[in-house]
Amino acid sequence: MPRVKAMTTGSIPSFLDVILNFAESDTTSTLAGQDTWLAQIRARGHSATGHSIEEAQAVLEEKEQKNKLVFIGDDTWLKLFPGFFERADGTSSFFVSDFTEVDNNVTRHVPTELHNSDWSGLIMHYLGLDHIGHKAGPTSPNMLPKQREMDSIVQTVYDAITDAERPYLHRTLLVLCGDHGMNDGGNHGGSSEGETSPALVFISPLLEMAAGSGTDCPTEHKGECCGFYETVEQSDVVPTLAGLLGVPVPKNNLGIFIEGALGFWDDEAQLQLLLQNARQVLNIVQATFPDEDYNGEHVQTYGKPSSGGAELALKWRKVDGLVKAKARGAQLRQEHLKPLVIDFLKSAQDLLSSTASNYNVAFLALGIFISALATLFTLAIVPLGWPPRAEGYFFVSVTLTYSVMMFASSYVEEEQHFWYWITGGWIVFLYLKSHSILMKLRHSSAHNVPSISTVQNRNSLLGSPQTVATILLLLHRTTTRWTTTGVKHAGAASISSSFLPTHPNLLWALITFIYCYSAALFSHRSVPFAFSTFSLTDLPHIVEFVGAPGGPGHALLLAIVGLVFKISFTAAEAPELMKDMDWLRWIAEVLVRGAGGLGLVAQARIVFGCLAIAIVWVAWSERVGTKQREPAIQDDISFGARLQPLLTLFLITQSRAQNIPLFLIFDLEQRLLGQLFNRAFPFSVPISSGLARPPTFSPPARYFASTLTTLLLTYTTFFASGGSNAISSIDLSNAYNGVAGKDGRVAEVGGHEKGSEPIDNGTRASEELGAAGKGVLA
Repeated sequence: MPRVKAMTTGSIPSFLDVILNFAESDTTSTLAGQDTWLAQIRARGHSATGHSIEEAQAVLEEKEQKNKLVFIGDDTWLKLFPGFFERADGTSSFFVSDFTEVDNNVTRHVPTELHNSDWSGLIMHYLGLDHIGHKAGPTSPNMLPKQREMDSIVQTVYDAITDAERPYLHRTLLVLCGDHGMNDGGNHGGSSEGETSPALVFISPLLEMAAGSGTDCPTEHKGECCGFYETVEQSDVVPTLAGLLGVPVPKNNLGIFIEGALGFWDDEAQLQLLLQNARQVLNIVQATFPDEDYNGEHVQTYGKPSSGGAELALKWRKVDGLVKAKARGAQLRQEHLKPLVIDFLKSAQDLLSSTASNYNVAFLALGIFISALATLFTLAIVPLGWPPRAEGYFFVSVTLTYSVMMFASSYVEEEQHFWYWITGGWIVFLYLKSHSILMKLRHSSAHNVPSISTVQNRNSLLGSPQTVATILLLLHRTTTRWTTTGVKHAGAASISSSFLPTHPNLLWALITFIYCYSAALFSHRSVPFAFSTFSLTDLPHIVEFVGAPGGPGHALLLAIVGLVFKISFTAAEAPELMKDMDWLRWIAEVLVRGAGGLGLVAQARIVFGCLAIAIVWVAWSERVGTKQREPAIQDDISFGARLQPLLTLFLITQSRAQNIPLFLIFDLEQRLLGQLFNRAFPFSVPISSGLARPPTFSPPARYFASTLTTLLLTYTTFFASGGSNAISSIDLSNAYNGVAGKDGRVAEVGGHEKGSEPIDNGTRASEELGAAGKGVLA
């Protein structure tokens, strides 16, 4: 949405536009009331002034037959421009796992629309390349075939434009552009060159008039990742399209007419186009800096301009003064005035673009002050005891460091490293804490070490705290290398992107094990104790045990339906992860056919239905108190512990296949942290230990440390799973699991009239392309 807004109005989108982009039902961000080149096309020549009533009606009816807009593709356009399109077929842009249907829905309309002669503008917004980038990155095996598919579409449109049997398309301009690029990880929204350098190509046989002898293709690389002839601001598309199509420049435009397209016109007409662009931008400058003097009669200035607004006013006074002198008959060559106009436009664009992101500093400071005040009040009511313990100092240091880090954009882009290092430091802290307690107790003459069962679990299979901490650090290191996120290293080699795709047998062995392990854990924690003490020769009892709610049969069903859905889903959206795994896909297909050939939507609903039944049963059994375990087991297995395996099954079903093995690491970390945590923060140690300050910990202090642990691991797992601070990295594809109608909906909306007289620049070029020209934006 933000980029579409920039490319239609020429203005700078705000951060709110980015947020509203995710609200598919949002109608508040419409551009129907704003001045855009779409609105200008619809209103072109709309006036019938000077005619009789009958003649005016005839003129308007004729224009209505010509001035129509047609849209196919991303339904964001339908939200932004409701009622603008004579014909439209929109597709949801958030089902990023779909690489083909979203594009096929556009392509199927292309032949029909190229045979229609009733439209003035045809917009085709393809989504496949963007979806492939989000799901698998620019090096995906799906990328090159999709690019070739897009090449064929461009060829189809160009062939139609040059077809002698379609004279109504001969003055058509094809604009091939992207609203954004992508980084090495396939995402966008950051500041890297790949993300901010989308392609822009103007295609028409008539452009030979402006291109002259032409240029070599392809061009040389002029940056780290992109090859281009020249760079322009995205908003520059707006005045350029307006000039080429012969409509006024939208009033809120900050773009500058692309100089390479000026070759259509002679020198005088070029100057008039630029002056028209400059006067339109001047209106915005005057509204932004109303106190400045813009009168061209007052060119003189004393000293350096005191502000950006004053500098713009000075530059305009120079332009205006020369224009007025020329109007009075002064001999002034066009090349003297043209550089001044372009200089004013570029300076105004830079300054006004920066002011669009300026915020009220006083309100920002007030917000920071209120947040700090709330933090102090929160700390005041937390019973940490006095003097503060080491974990309290750790928390304060984390808070202060994180607060300072948020003032630097580069730290925000690479925030994951902060949480990775802090979490590793916290693990070391827990080890030092538990080691310190043990050392104090061992050197106490009043306490016998072997009786300290609350400090050190003698039944631990892992032994000493050193062993536990070492394994935890190794697991944490593996987690941080699972994916590469952020901006600088996005798309770099990682476990999930480089190792697992080349070892699919290992990947699917881990996925199968996690499904079975989570299901077995659910059964272990949920089966009534009465079924756990029976003879293996008692067949009826065995059958009853297996088929009991929460029993092995129920658990096996959860594992099978979840695994079959994940295999089917991955085969459809990421076939590169199923390389050489035909046998596994065959097993899944056999099971699906045995269930009636269910599709992905039905499979997902079965998975969610089975999980919902299991959750309801767990809640019901907890509510009515039907558990029949021994007292010791009854105390150890809580309601949350029984729900945890079900939540894990749901989350792995909703996760990317290459991220599922992370849940095994998370489970190991949870168990090891529990051991280390109990040693570092025991509920009680006998006061008779003889220590000056016995290491006793009240429940509030333990809860505080537990909360801090949860906070650190929350951020670590978010970034380890591929998350980042770029909104575009949010994976919404799994939100559509079990949802039918993912292809969006067709919207039939009314059109408006056409009619026009082009901007009179006195040249044949404007008549050939602008006057009756059609526009195809792809």
